[in-house]
Amino acid sequence: MSFFGPRKIKRDSTRTFFYRRSQTGRWIFILVILTIIVAIPAITSLQFDNVQLSALKVIGYAPTATPLASTRASQAQAYYDNGDINDAFVYYEMAVKQQPDNINYLYEYGRMLNELDRSEEAAPLGDKIIELAPKDPRGYALKANALMWSDPQSAIPAAIQGIEIGETFAPLPAALAVAYTNIGRYQEALQRGDQAIRWNPSDASARRAYSYPLIFTGRYTEAIAQLEEAVAINPNIAAPYFELASLYRRIKNPEMSVAIYNRVLEIDPNNARAYLRICETLAAVGQFKKAEPYCDKALEINPNYASAHRMLGQLRYSRRNYEGAIEEFETCVKLGSQEIECYYINGLAHYFLGQCDDAWTILNDALGRATDPSIVNSITIGLTNVTKRCVGYKDRTLPTAIPPTLIPPTPIGAG
Repeated sequence: MSFFGPRKIKRDSTRTFFYRRSQTGRWIFILVILTIIVAIPAITSLQFDNVQLSALKVIGYAPTATPLASTRASQAQAYYDNGDINDAFVYYEMAVKQQPDNINYLYEYGRMLNELDRSEEAAPLGDKIIELAPKDPRGYALKANALMWSDPQSAIPAAIQGIEIGETFAPLPAALAVAYTNIGRYQEALQRGDQAIRWNPSDASARRAYSYPLIFTGRYTEAIAQLEEAVAINPNIAAPYFELASLYRRIKNPEMSVAIYNRVLEIDPNNARAYLRICETLAAVGQFKKAEPYCDKALEINPNYASAHRMLGQLRYSRRNYEGAIEEFETCVKLGSQEIECYYINGLAHYFLGQCDDAWTILNDALGRATDPSIVNSITIGLTNVTKRCVGYKDRTLPTAIPPTLIPPTPIGAG
């Protein structure tokens, strides 16, 4: 015991024994919290897409992954095999956009362009393939097939250059078969067509190409055989059916022709062209009343189908329904058709209604458009009748027809 008695030690109850240590820990704790607060937005930002995708999957609205180009191409080929060229084109186009330098996709995309009569777009793709792979025959084949109708003189060297690479690629001599036919070199066309099917008997396009010079040299039975083979190779593609039916019309077998067009309608019930061809085939053998509903159906499917308006006008003209015929022919012209029937038969219909001014004007316009000698003759007769029977036209001098140029060959598939 001290002098002063027991000493009381005062302590600040607000401070613990571990005061200094707890202060350090508190600052560490605060620092950790601040670090977490700063890190959360960054982590959330980095993971947002995954979090969002997971959330969307839960409620069933997650976006699907973009298919690979190879998947697009496989889908395109499936559409083509099923006869759907438009969808095949769309999917090959998507594949090309994903891989613009893939030669496989470029070639098939170009083939679809040719099938859809957009050859002016296919030719540059051929050049692109040639640039990417000068030793690949597909670039030359695509270019030659794109040019064989519009510019056969340019298609020929492109195809020959492809053949010189040394590969037996059937589309090259097939293009030559068509191009040579289009410039009247039929013997060479026949040789190249035969070469194409020897190189690949399973190429439907080669069969179709070979039928072309066979038709022009009057070998119809052989042409039919080639087109029937083409149909057998891919029974869902419509183009060979049209060519085959057109050939049966040429050899005066309308029943078979109509049967083939009906086969097209089994494949594609909304094929306006098939309905029009049935209408034309029946009309050609005088079955006008039976033909007209098919023309009506073609226009129901496609109201802007100029050729169907033209044919319907011809049917009405044949029944002396001149007002109805004029209406159809005028629609045909408004839709931009250059078919001569929409002009000269229109003029003749005006003449039979006594509308001499319109008849004279329209027939003169038609005379400047006509190339077929028989049509020129019909127009001249119409103009002569106007000068004989219309007041004010008796002293008119008949116009001199421009000498007709040679009619270009009808492209494959136009039948």
